[in-house]
Amino acid sequence: MSHHEHENNLTVLIIDINGQVALFRDLLIHIGQARDCPELREKIRKLRRNCVEACKHTSQLILPQLRSAVAEGIPADNPHLVLLFFMSQLFLRELTKCHRLVQIIPMDMSGYYDNRAGPSNLGNVISQILLCKQITPDFNQEELCSITKDSQEINKILKEMQEYMPKQENNLERTAALTEDLTSQWTNKTRRNSLYKHMGLLCCVSRPNYL
Repeated sequence: MSHHEHENNLTVLIIDINGQVALFRDLLIHIGQARDCPELREKIRKLRRNCVEACKHTSQLILPQLRSAVAEGIPADNPHLVLLFFMSQLFLRELTKCHRLVQIIPMDMSGYYDNRAGPSNLGNVISQILLCKQITPDFNQEELCSITKDSQEINKILKEMQEYMPKQENNLERTAALTEDLTSQWTNKTRRNSLYKHMGLLCCVSRPNYL
């Protein structure tokens, strides 16, 4: 694959991840709402897993090249890395939200999985064989464990990418200085407004009463 084809492939993958993260966020909005149902939860689960795998796959295409470039003394400058990093951050936040929503708003998935395999029922099958009794899987608990594992995976990817992210100390310093300046201006303006307000109040109090 040529360099141009490789770049185009990465662009397509990045665009796809962006769409998946956006859709994942939108689907989470419906948890606990009228549209919430087992089918929605399963759609969220599949999308979550697909997005995790897409992030892992894309990072595995980007990071080896960056490591080689840095080893040869070439500065790390990859726009695809930056995009993937920030999208992975957004996805990690949505995973945290997803975990909390599943935790406080569980869904009864037993009927949905009656005639199909659950997300990961291998452990239950083995337990049933060993214990010779039927075990009802806790799908919500399995989902929470799966989300936690996915969050750890994305966090690991973020840490690996962080090493090659562009340094932004100067930008951060300028931003901090600007914020401090704006805060100072706002504080002074607030003080002036407060002073004028109290002066107006004093004028009202001292105004003579005409009969």
